[in-house]
Amino acid sequence: MLKPKAQFDKVTDITAKFLKQNNINAVILDVDNTLIDLDRKPLKNIEKWADSLKDEKIKICIASNSIKKEKVTKVAEKLDVPFIYFSTKPLKRGLKKAKNILQEKNENIAEIGDQLFTDVLGANRMKMFSILTKPISGEKTKLGALKRKIEKIYLKKIEGK
Repeated sequence: MLKPKAQFDKVTDITAKFLKQNNINAVILDVDNTLIDLDRKPLKNIEKWADSLKDEKIKICIASNSIKKEKVTKVAEKLDVPFIYFSTKPLKRGLKKAKNILQEKNENIAEIGDQLFTDVLGANRMKMFSILTKPISGEKTKLGALKRKIEKIYLKKIEGK
């Protein structure tokens, strides 16, 4: 349940061609450390990347666990996409809402994010195509740093390293 279907360094490395080769018609995007860093600075070329997906008729929706609606709204407006905040991943509630917005079958949706225990687990529970990216920036809290260490250990284990 924690093994991603694909891994990329950053979300902008994921091409429309890759998505189409995997029968993906829509993506659900995480925000924190996937689209913006922890200081709220957007990933370089993120708007251009989102536009390139839209040009290829790939739908986009944001599903963030953040409770800060204004932060998620700002990112969604910048990309001109619908959003859900406080999506409670890995629970299914928020991802179901995003699926309803996108109007696609689960198997034709990729969920893209930087965390195994929320993004990947949530996508796999929903039978969506899970894509793990590296976090844009380091964690600011001891708990966040510990979580990242556990994720790294687990990733090495499932990759057989």
